[in-house]
Parts: sequence; C-alpha cells; structure tokens
Amino acid sequence: MFQSIAKSLFGSSNQRYVKSLGKIVSQINALEPQLQALSDEELAAQTEKFRQQLAGGATLDDILPEAFATVREASVRVLGMRHFDVQLIGGIVMHRGEIAEMRTGEGKTLVATLATYLNAIEGKGVHVVTVNDYLARRDAEWMGQIYRFLGLTVGVIVPNLAEHERREAYHSDITYGTNNEFGFDYLRDNMKHERSQMVHRPFNFAIVDEVDSILIDEARTPLIISGPTEDKQELYLAIDAIVKQIDPSFYEADEKTKNISWTEEGTDAIERMLNEAGLLATPNLYDVENTQVVHHLDQALKANIMFKRDIDYIVKDDKIIIIDEFTGRMMEGRRWSNGLHQAVEAKEGVKIEPENQTMASITFQNYFRMYPKLAGMTGTAATEAAEFWDIYKMNVVEIPTNVPVQRIDEEDQFFKNTQDKFRAIAKAIREKNETGQPVLVGTVSIEKSELLSSFLDQEGVKHAVLNARFHEQEAHIVAQAGRLGAVTIATNMAGRGTDIQLGGNVEFRIEDELRDLPEGPERDAAIERIKAEVAAEKEQVKQAGGLFVLGTERHESRRIDNQLRGRSGRQGDPGLSRFYLCLEDDLLRIFGPDTLFSRMMNTSLEDGEAIGSKWLSKAIETAQRKVEARNYEIRKQVVEYDDVMNDQRKVIYEQRAEIMDSETVADVVVDMRRDAINAMVADACPPNTYPEQWNIDGLKDRLERVLGITPPIDAWLEEDQVEPELIEERILAEVDALMRAKEEALDPSLWRTIEKSVLLRRLDHHWKEHLATLDALRQVIWLRGLAQKQPINEYKQEAFTLFEKMIETMREDITGELARLDLRMPEPMPQIVLPELPEFLTGHIDPLTGLDNSDDGDGSERQAALFGALAGSPQAAAGPGGAFVENPYADQNISRNAPCPCGSGSKYKHCHGAMGPRAVTPA
Repeated sequence: MFQSIAKSLFGSSNQRYVKSLGKIVSQINALEPQLQALSDEELAAQTEKFRQQLAGGATLDDILPEAFATVREASVRVLGMRHFDVQLIGGIVMHRGEIAEMRTGEGKTLVATLATYLNAIEGKGVHVVTVNDYLARRDAEWMGQIYRFLGLTVGVIVPNLAEHERREAYHSDITYGTNNEFGFDYLRDNMKHERSQMVHRPFNFAIVDEVDSILIDEARTPLIISGPTEDKQELYLAIDAIVKQIDPSFYEADEKTKNISWTEEGTDAIERMLNEAGLLATPNLYDVENTQVVHHLDQALKANIMFKRDIDYIVKDDKIIIIDEFTGRMMEGRRWSNGLHQAVEAKEGVKIEPENQTMASITFQNYFRMYPKLAGMTGTAATEAAEFWDIYKMNVVEIPTNVPVQRIDEEDQFFKNTQDKFRAIAKAIREKNETGQPVLVGTVSIEKSELLSSFLDQEGVKHAVLNARFHEQEAHIVAQAGRLGAVTIATNMAGRGTDIQLGGNVEFRIEDELRDLPEGPERDAAIERIKAEVAAEKEQVKQAGGLFVLGTERHESRRIDNQLRGRSGRQGDPGLSRFYLCLEDDLLRIFGPDTLFSRMMNTSLEDGEAIGSKWLSKAIETAQRKVEARNYEIRKQVVEYDDVMNDQRKVIYEQRAEIMDSETVADVVVDMRRDAINAMVADACPPNTYPEQWNIDGLKDRLERVLGITPPIDAWLEEDQVEPELIEERILAEVDALMRAKEEALDPSLWRTIEKSVLLRRLDHHWKEHLATLDALRQVIWLRGLAQKQPINEYKQEAFTLFEKMIETMREDITGELARLDLRMPEPMPQIVLPELPEFLTGHIDPLTGLDNSDDGDGSERQAALFGALAGSPQAAAGPGGAFVENPYADQNISRNAPCPCGSGSKYKHCHGAMGPRAVTPA
C-alpha cells in the first residue's frame, strides 16, 4: 500500500531514471541549430573531430551530446528522419550498456544509430546483432547511409561470404549480422591454424536487436559446429520398425519436458523384440554393450510419439525441415542432434543422413558475455528483467512512447473446445473484414494456421497465411497487414522486425509495384500516386478502428503475447487486441491448475458460448508465470553446465592463440615432452614403492609404442640405487637427442612449422574428443541425483578430471607423433600449406532435447529464395552492396570446389557460384 502511494507521488524508479536523462536530451537539443548551420562536408568532418578529442583524453560520455546531435542532423539530411526526444533517451540507455524497451513502431532501428555511431568512433568495432539475415542486410544498407555520410565503414555478415569478405566486414567500424553468424564465426576462428585466417577482432561493443528473442528465447540452445560420423542407416530403420509396433502401455510420456520413459512391462517387451530382431549384443537390454542401441531406441520413441509433423517439422523435397518453435520459420540445413533427426527421418521414410559429432560449441550467454559492453533493444523485455540482470548484468529501461498509446486491450474470450473457438474467431474476423478493419491473427503452429484458414474459407474471407511454409515473402506480407480489409494469419513472431503501418507500407508498395519501372517522370508520378493512396487509405483504416490483433491461443510466455499485441497501436494509432482461448489449448491443458479445469467444466458452458472474467485471466497469467519460471531454470541450467565447459574452452582457445602468435613453440614442446615422460615413469614406478613392484615391462612397451625408442632400462636397474628420477632423466636425454637429430636434419623454419602444425592439429583432435565425452557425461549425470548428490557439482568434478586426463593424453600424443615423425622429404622440398577448414555443419542445438533453434540454415537456399522474391527473380541474389547482378560464369561447367574464375581467391561455390545462375559479385 505504502509502496503504491510513494509510486504515485514520486514515480517509479524507471520513471525517475528516464526523467534524469532529460538533462542530456536538453544539451543535445541545444546543439541542433549549431549543427544545422554546417555544410555536409563540415558535418561529416565531425567524426574526425571526435576522434581527436578521444585521443586527447576525452571520454565517450564527454562527446555524447554533440555526437548524438550530429547523428540526428545526418539522419535528417540522408533519410529525412529526425530522432524524437524519447529516441534520444533510448540511445543514451543503449550507450550505457542497458536494454531499451520501446513499443513497436517507435523506431528502434533508428535509435540504435545513436549508440552505434558514438561507440564506433573509437575504431574498435561495433556489432549490431539482428534476428535474421534479411534484417541484417536491410539495416546495414538503410542505416548505413548515415554512417557512411559521417565517414564510417559498414559491413554485413551473411551466409556464404568468402573469407576475405567476411574478414573485411568484421574490420569495418560497424558490422551487422545475425547472432548465429557471429557465434559460428567465433567458433570457426578458434579452429583455424593461423591468426591471419581469423575474421573476428577483439570484442568491444554489441547492440542486440530483439534482445529478448536472442538472449532469452534462443539462449536455451547452444551453437554447435559438428562433423559427420559413420553411417548407421540400417540400425535406425530396424529400431523405427520395432517402435511403431509398441503398445501405448509400454511407455509414459511427459509433454511438459518432451521426455518419454519405458514402463516395466514395456522394458521386458522391447528387450524381447530387440533380441528377436538380432539387434542386441547381449540378451540383457541394459548391458554396457547395448548402450548405443538403447540410445537410438529412446530417440526413435521420442520421434514417433513426441514430435509432430507440421508442428515440429515438415517434410519437403524428401527432407525433414525443422520448424523453429519461436519464430515458426523453416530452418533448412539444420538438424537435431544425438540421432534424433535420423530417428525422425526413419519415421517419415525419407533419406537418412549420418549423425554428426560436436567439434565446437558455445551458448549465447557465454558468447555475448565476452563483450566488454553489451546493449539491447526490444518491444518486450520487462517481464524477463530479472533474467537479463542475473545472466547478463543488463538493466531493462522502459522508454515512454512519443505519442500516448490508443490501443484497446480487451478481455480474453474463453470457449469450451477448439472447434467453438475457431468458429467464433472466423465469425469475428468476417465482421471486422466487412467494416474494412484490418486483422492480424497470431497462431502458435502451422497446423493451427491452416485450421483457421479453412474456417475463413468457409466464411468467404480473403486472407494471407504467413508461416514457415511461406517465410520468403513474410516481410512483404506483414508490411501490408495494415491495409483496408487485410486479413493476415501469422505464426508466432513471423515477420518480426517489419513495421505494420495503417493503410500500407509506402516503401514496400513502391518496391513491389514499380520494380520494373525505370527512373523518370513516370516513376515519380507513380510514387506520388502510391503515397496519396496510402494516406487516404490510412484515414479509412483509422475510421474502422485501426489494426485488430487477434490471438488464437496464449503463448507460454507473456512476452510473446505482448509482442503480438504490440503490432497494433503504433505511434498513437487506434487499435484493438483480443485473445481467444479454450480448455484444449496447450498452455491450459499442460500447465493450467487443476482448479481451472474443474471450475470451468462446472459452469457447463453451452456449445459456442463464451465467457470472460478477470479471475480467468489471472489464472492464465499464473500458468504463464509457472512456465516462464520453468524455462528460466532450464536456461539457467544450460548456462551452469556450459560455464564448466567455458572455463576449459577459454584455456584451450587461449593456448591455441598463443601457439599461433608464437614464432616458435619449441619451449612448449619441450615442456610437454618432460611432462609426458614424467607421467610414463610415474605410472610404472609409483612413489614410495620398491623396485620389484615396478612395471618395467609395461614402461618399455609404452616407450616403444609411443616414442619408438627401446632404452636399456634393464641394464640401468642392474646398477646400484637407481631411482625413478634417474630413469626419467636418462629416457628424457635419449628422446632429446632423437629430437635434436630430427631438427638438425631440416631447415629450422620448416621444423618450427611442423611443430606448430602438429601441436594445433592434436590439440583440436583431443578437444573434439573431450567435447564428445562431456556430451555423453551430460546425458547421464542427472542419475547422480538419485543418490542424493547435486548433478551440477558432480559434473564439475567429473569434467575437471576428464580435462586433466585429456591434457595428459594430449602431451603424450604430441610427444609421440613428433618423435616418430618420418622426415624423409621428397625433392624438391614441398611448400607446407596450412589446412583449410572443412565445411562443418552448424546447428543451434538444445542439449536436453536435441531441438535445433537456428534462425535459418546454411543460408544458401533460403537466401537465394528470399532475395529472389524481393528482386522479382527466383534465382536473384544481392551482393554486399545490395545490387543484383548476373553470374557471367553460369553457363560454364565449373566445379563447385574449383577457384572462382573471377580471381577473387575464393572457391567458386563461395563466390559467383554461391546462389545459382545469378550470384554475388565478390568484394
């Protein structure tokens, strides 16, 4: 009570903080007349002036008011857009490493230019992270006009860039790209063999667009680079055939966690069936020899029972295409891990691709925490403010709207079943459609989108369906969702990042309708006509009530519901939002309290009857809070486990960097040799034991196998008082002599290169094997909880022991390879070329469920289709500058892996051959 009184008198802490920034905004506004008087050249020269001030000891905060005023004036001249005062506040918040929560339509993309420019002046690089490649390209080209006007360089990271193009983009003052691309490039950099091959430079500052989607929704699943293992197609098919015969009584399914466990009856039955099929190495299902079969059995059961076609995946072109649970997009090229994807392929009868082994991985939490300063912007972050602070130490600041919100948020409508609900939705849409009011419908899956589409067809309502099947056109469809009488069905956040304007989007209409019309008076007249039509239509839509946002189901996160609602009522426009719910909705069916079901059923709702109440809305919000808390715990657990690996990852990556930067690694090799021989002798001759207890035969065998030497240890033992230390010294001396002879037989620079190459290659091999071991450990460590032990603590201890073992094995391996190296070099002496990284598969894999949450695939097909749709050609592609150009080599029979004829130095498939007959011009 006292808290609410104080808040009404003094305002909330957020309001007081925002108010305190008004002083800086006043300083920026006071500089506006002064900057308006400058010529374009003088305004552009401001950047060099700021750099000199920084070199003289000034801080970014010192130059902030003038830098922000400079960006605003440049924006007016270049884009015709002037930052509002609330947008200046958002820019200050982001510069301070905080999250600016701004309503949809408030111009977050423009706000980001303020903090981006200010921090880019230092020349250390600023990364602007977007949720998809389309937005990365669009924003780099659109907002890049301001930066280039002010003398800064702008790069964009998208799939299929050649290495030199990627490196050039990262060394720009400002770099746009997706979270996946930035993360995968970091992992790939730490698999390369020379510093000059790396594309990233030291981390400085990042601004994350749609920060809740990237740092919350997608942060549950780590980025993983993997390579193929052996083919086990027959095993997948045999196990799938058995699983399809099982009775539902054989297993228990938990929809909350998407986990399935066998019943006692089921275990006996499945063991008998597997034995009859000859798939078990021993009769007992859970013998260690049958571990692999049991693993694939569990995955096959999960694939058949828990993963639904057209909800979790679709079948397209004889392939399983994963559907992103958050965005509803197809993720071509992405695969589930741990054999789950192969199990789904066997289930659907499509071609089964081999499994993959993890080569490198990192969570988004640990990737983004490497930036010394991290900021974000979104329309919905307040409900997750605690998580942002706990994980990233980022404060959420709610920025007031420039114009008061006019949208009306109505109470939820509650129905008995899905059929009644969808009939009511279709009727409501038809009524709104008849008045001309545009309707945006939010669904949770492709299946629900198509179900609603069939109901609208029955009502005779013309509509557009926007889901994972049609993501190529999503930006254009969403952009026109505010037109008179438009009805648009969108899956979750499809089209996020594209502004819905009442009456339609002028820019998109010009692009769609005047694409083939050349510059000139006719085109200018057509543009003016479109602008007039949009302005007139906007007034009609306002009279009809603005955009009506209709949610067909509550999402498990309140934030996603708010994102949908926020589509309506942008910049003071009128609007309306309403959600339609029923007892069969997943949220209420799985997570709703039992009392909700009993009370609602007791009301004996008639067919087609709807109710709405504050109590009901409160119960739904309670269910959402429960799910949000559960999902936070899952993400927190992912971070806790990855933190263990992250400490080890830092050690390995720092060691790799030191090796690459060193002229010679001789000292490292010598230390490893000493440690390896010390470990061998210690194993054979343990401390505080008698000589007759020593395993001398084992030591001799090990020295022969590992180092290729046979020292006279028996003769040494015949001497009096031979200690293990003396044996170690003599073995070491013999190995040192062997290595000196090898070194002297070669050119010194060649030997240094060989040592470095062996060191990096074996380091990578053992790290890869270690990751696979940790993955396996992670799968079973929860069983320690049955013994009243904390799984995470057990994981830390086991992981540390495994890491020490890996280091010990790696020392011995490197020492042995160098000692046994055959140095009979052919004449003439070949030039040593460092290996090129193979084309690994990249995924964004949930370690608990195997779900892949990547935004798009390797980018080739999706990029070609998306930009082909925008350019009017199914095979068109945009280059780094956004120009669409012909591939002059399309009719030549050039191998994909051959050097590109243009002379760029890249492979043909990464250059002109990247996207078919029309391709990207190399930088």
